[in-house]
Amino acid sequence: MLGLAFAMAGQPGGAPQGGAQAAFMNIVPLIFMFAIFYFLLIRPQQKKAKEHRALLDALKKGDQVMTAAGIHGKVIAIDGDVVTLEIAPGVNIKVGKGYIASLTKADK
Repeated sequence: MLGLAFAMAGQPGGAPQGGAQAAFMNIVPLIFMFAIFYFLLIRPQQKKAKEHRALLDALKKGDQVMTAAGIHGKVIAIDGDVVTLEIAPGVNIKVGKGYIASLTKADK
């Protein structure tokens, strides 16, 4: 029984072998998961936000647009962050510039 206790005791000094290597091997899966999240979720979302900002910066009077609520209209005026849309002849509404979702066709 005493021989079994000495066999299970491990190395003298109490320090495990390869401690730094084992710690690094525990971090590798976390780095791999972060890389997957970055390329599949974060990067495409940032690209889409950049394209939306470019769309809003290029918005001009006469453009046909669709809002995030699905309202289609023609840009009548842009005043800072407020866009006036004509949704029917003689019917104008004001919406926040950030709520313009897409450009349906530009004025030529």
